[in-house]
This record gives sequence, C-alpha cells and structure tokens, in this order.
Amino acid sequence: MISAGKGWMGTLIRVNLTDGTIRKEPLDMQSANDYVGARGLGTKYYCDEVDPNIDPLSPENKIIFMTGPLTGTAACSGGRYDVISKGPLTGTIDASNSGGHFGPELKFAGYDGIIFEGKADHPVYLHIDDELVELLDASELWGKDVHYTTDALVEKHGSVRVATIGTPGERGMLYAGIMNDKNRAAGRGGMGAVMGSKNLKAVVVRGTGGVKVARPKEFMMEVTKARATLQSHPVTGNGLGALGTQILVNIVNEVGGLPLHNGRDGSFWDKADDTSGERLAQTYLV
Repeated sequence: MISAGKGWMGTLIRVNLTDGTIRKEPLDMQSANDYVGARGLGTKYYCDEVDPNIDPLSPENKIIFMTGPLTGTAACSGGRYDVISKGPLTGTIDASNSGGHFGPELKFAGYDGIIFEGKADHPVYLHIDDELVELLDASELWGKDVHYTTDALVEKHGSVRVATIGTPGERGMLYAGIMNDKNRAAGRGGMGAVMGSKNLKAVVVRGTGGVKVARPKEFMMEVTKARATLQSHPVTGNGLGALGTQILVNIVNEVGGLPLHNGRDGSFWDKADDTSGERLAQTYLV
C-alpha cells in the first residue's frame, strides 16, 4: 500500500463552520490507496460521511476540497484539485475540478484536502499558512466579485493562492462556480452555491513545502515521456494552450459526444461551431 510521503502529505483539515473549530487529522491511507485521485478519494470521504437524502444547500451537507497524489508534482496536469459535494444543480453527488496554482499550494502547505461541515453564522474565509490554519471574518468581502476578493486577500496576506466565490455563489445561483487564480474555475454542479450556503467566501493558502515521490529519477523519466506525447499531439500540444477547452467543441461534436437536449442528442451540426474555440477567438478574443 502507498504511504504518506509518496505523493500524499498524509493530513486533512476538517473545519466545522457552525462552531468555528478546526481539526487536523491523518489521511485515510487505505482509502487513498483504494480510491486513487482527488475525485475518487474525495467521493469516498463524502459518501462515508453524508446522508444522500440531505438538501444540497443545507448545513448538513459537506463540501470537500481534495487533491490527488500527483497534485503539486512535475506530472502533466499536476495542478488540479477537485471540489466534491452534493450539487444543487443536479441533486446528485458532484465533483468539479480546476487547474492553476491553488491545488499545488495546498499540498505545499502540507495538506491533501479540506472538509467543510455545517454553516457559519456570518461570512468567513479559511486562511492557511503552512501550520497556521484559521477562520477569519469575510463580512467586508461579502457582495464583492472574484477579482476584488482575490486582490483584497492577496494584499492582506501576501503571496497566497485564493479560491473564492463571487456574488452568484452568495445568492445561491444553482450553477455558481468556485474561482481560483481569478480565471480558473471549478465550474460544474453549483459548488459555488454550496460554499455560499455555508457563508464560506474563500479559501486562502500559502505553502512553503514540497511533494515527495517514491522514486524521483524514474518518476521524471516517465514525466518527460508523457510531456513529449502531449506536445506532439495537435490538440494537447497547441490547441488547448491557444484556445482552451472550447477547442474540443467541434471535435466532440463530430463524434456525437455533445450532451444536448438532456442527453438525448449528441451532435449540434448547424450550431456547434458558433461556440467553438476557433470561432470565439476570431470573434471575441481581445
């Protein structure tokens, strides 16, 4: 079985927003071994702890920020993290992932994930600075957008990474996302609305550590091969970097994989190109 120190930091943060308590606990290494990855592990924790019949926007719901064993390493796509909860948009369990710097920074601070429980009686945010973990008042940030909130928290705390909601999440818009690095989104399922329902405005993290892997030399050899494979492909080598995931619209449409009309159809022949990465770049990109 894998162990802490081989991709995992070995510690979770559990925050009870109702009573304002914070507890650090050991990562369940058996679950980390059996449910590899941020989505798998976060979903395992969620299913073990939450009644499937709860209201997604009730205090009884939980929301989990989880990283994977490759988060914070040199692995391709090693910047990603997942947010797991019962989604208000669908009423089912949801896992929304995002890239950028937030996930690695959480690992660098020494934590694999955060479990939020309950509901604060006023707006708050979680501040993590390596060993320091604290809940702070966010009343002055409530009602502010993502850019303002991020800038304000960076000005207050220095070189930190911020995951926050804007006003849609505060107001319970069912498809509200969580934004990190201002323009990276955990956008599926309404995870921002879950944060808003808990009066949780943001998570702020600064970490000065690193992530250890079991066999660094062999690991970097595999990373180098994977990077070469990705760089040689027209989509992953150039398309995604230049045009974002909208580069996939026409590709997915051609194979009938666009989920249209509540999943009844898979192709949108006469309209798909209107929202493709190529068309958006030609029409709207400044």
